[in-house]
Amino acid sequence: MSTIDARLLAILACPQDKGPLYFISDEEALYNPRLKRRYDVRDGIPVMLVDEATTVTDAEHDRIMAKVASQGITPTFTA
Repeated sequence: MSTIDARLLAILACPQDKGPLYFISDEEALYNPRLKRRYDVRDGIPVMLVDEATTVTDAEHDRIMAKVASQGITPTFTA
């Protein structure tokens, strides 16, 4: 499981809409719920390229957001 330096995590934003993300550490991913876009984290390094992001299904979005709520995951920053 990867970790991201807290100082980096606090400033990470979606490269597409510039909004905050959720870091799902056990899935090694950053998630943008507004666009339903998932960005992988490889070896602790966020891959913040729009072309490499994955758009998730509605069901996957619901699963991720349920995990965010149940685990109390906070966004990278408050807009």
